[in-house]
Amino acid sequence: MTEEAAGVSVRDVWKGYAGVPVLKGVSLSLERGQIHALLGGNGAGKSTLMRVIAGLAHADRGAVFIRGQELRPASAKKAHMLGLYLVPQEAHVFASLTVYENIVIGVPGSKAALSAKLEGFMREMGVCLDLEEIAGSLEIADRQIVEILRGLIRDASYLILDEPTSALTPRETGALFATMRRLVAGGMGIIFISHKLREVREICDVITVLRDGVIVHSGMLSEISDDGIVAAMIDAVADKARHEVSHAADEVVLELDRLGGEGFHGVSLALRRGEILGIAGVVGAGRTELAETIVGLRPIASGTCRLDGRQIAQPSPKTCADLGLVYLPEDRQSNGLFLEAPISWNVSAAIMHRLPTFFAGAAETKRAETFIRELGIKCRGAEQQVLRLSGGNQQKVLMARCLAAKPQVLILDEPTRGVDVAARADIYNIIFALAAAGTAIIVISSDFDEIEELCDRVAVMAHGHLSGVLEGADVSVKAIAQLAFSAEVSL
Repeated sequence: MTEEAAGVSVRDVWKGYAGVPVLKGVSLSLERGQIHALLGGNGAGKSTLMRVIAGLAHADRGAVFIRGQELRPASAKKAHMLGLYLVPQEAHVFASLTVYENIVIGVPGSKAALSAKLEGFMREMGVCLDLEEIAGSLEIADRQIVEILRGLIRDASYLILDEPTSALTPRETGALFATMRRLVAGGMGIIFISHKLREVREICDVITVLRDGVIVHSGMLSEISDDGIVAAMIDAVADKARHEVSHAADEVVLELDRLGGEGFHGVSLALRRGEILGIAGVVGAGRTELAETIVGLRPIASGTCRLDGRQIAQPSPKTCADLGLVYLPEDRQSNGLFLEAPISWNVSAAIMHRLPTFFAGAAETKRAETFIRELGIKCRGAEQQVLRLSGGNQQKVLMARCLAAKPQVLILDEPTRGVDVAARADIYNIIFALAAAGTAIIVISSDFDEIEELCDRVAVMAHGHLSGVLEGADVSVKAIAQLAFSAEVSL
């Protein structure tokens, strides 16, 4: 297919940073009326390729064509004018502006007309946003919806969706897919980036697999198996991690008694040593608020929290960390990592106050190098800026920071968001190994399949309270969804 015939055409694109090649002669095309999956491991070059296509980065060699016009010089403005819009994995909003102002900034038209158009899109997607709400107060999932609406309101002919479902519930994901099908039926072309093979199978027509900056497979999705996709991404089929043995002991490590706080109330739970306890629910159910209250990021309004039988009356993040109660936050970029700092500094950030000197450079480097090896972090070395890592490798650095604190209770909030198939299996195996060694673990996830696979027990939250607890053979995606949505669902 020539660049003139394709809706979007990438031809022999090369791109590198600091002399290190990231893209090595990449060529692909996107037609209108098509959903094209782009897969690859963390560090494969997906994000760089999407930035080049969207005009956010200049290719060192090669060319990008949109509607037959070359994107030269590269600019996001020109890409928008040609009808292409990138919805990034990490949603960005102007915190002091309203939701409406965030979405329509730079779009001509009256407020009444644009608001009506947005309301129509939201009805079709099955979501509800207050357009006059200040965007800085939005949860991650709602910020992702804002990004998607930015593309739709601009009447884009081509959308690039980078991990659009990573913070969405199954119901919101289904509504997004219905919207995507409608848009494609109307002639839109979509590049869909996801690490969830089931989603790729459900929504995509064509697949391209990128590994180490090179396309290793491209063709119809129906012509390749899941094992084939994984093998193409990592050059070997990874064994799927399975949690077949529960290491939960009788000893209760963390106990919540009718705990209440911002966004939740009356939560009573007991976490045993070596147990993996899942907390599931839809966005807004109070899961993250509960976790942040346990570790002292939010105040306790009622009830008690006990660690090893001792009440934590006024928890603070430092106090909790020193007691072995460690939290991996949901939003790694805003709340988890120091992006401008090196890996070594980030790994030691939670234990700086325990070190003999603040500038313990050699010890920090050695500690970071150990976790780089153990977690398989792809980087140029311990002193590389975290900002320069792929999303999945950033998540591994955040996991390393938590493990450096030597937790006895580890709370993981969306631990595999934006992580590839191989890295996900690595993180699962780390979780299983920690549980086997006696660490008590809470996993908060919007991915019900992940919850089912990982957890010994599952506490499901809805509307700020526990709607039920599942254990053993009763743990299933359907049972979790029924409790999460407080209604019978068909999965």
